Amino acid sequence: MAWPATAAPAGTILVVGDSLSAGYGIRVEQGWVALLQSRLRAKGYGHRVVNASSSGETTGGALARLPRALAAHRPGVVIIEFGGNDGLRGLPVADVRANLDAIVRTSQQAGARILLVGMRIPPNYGATYTTSFHRLFGEIAAQYRLPLVPVLLEDVALDDALMQADGIHPNAAAQPRLLDAIWSPLEPLLRQK
Repeated sequence: MAWPATAAPAGTILVVGDSLSAGYGIRVEQGWVALLQSRLRAKGYGHRVVNASSSGETTGGALARLPRALAAHRPGVVIIEFGGNDGLRGLPVADVRANLDAIVRTSQQAGARILLVGMRIPPNYGATYTTSFHRLFGEIAAQYRLPLVPVLLEDVALDDALMQADGIHPNAAAQPRLLDAIWSPLEPLLRQK
């Protein structure tokens, strides 16, 4: 498939992620992605946000779905937020890296600027796996010179008041913090052409 040299319309932000972006366990309008649309309007940005996130999604599943989403929405910016489900399933780090690498390259070939969101997983599979898994996000961001949110749940995961009963998913009260984590590295991408 041939991609345009630049994405159009430049005002579309495509969010591809898992349950953290899909708003698992909360109303859709409470999620950080919906709050992003509201913040964009409040700050005078004309961007439209498309949430193509799916609870339970892995990097492999996302890679399979991505070309269709890129063709349908032709985003100027893609926010990539995956990995938690890969890590919880103990998928090989090399496979997760290959999938994320392909997601980044496919998005860039479509003319999109990218914000990569990192993930930290519980130490269930040992220190070597956990460290290698978290490190791969920074390595991919460095390789492609991408802005990076090192850990989306950094200021949330250890606060029971901000987590749902499952201890995995942030509740509605946490969503503004997730948006704040995304906003700082995202805003410069909105100004680029």
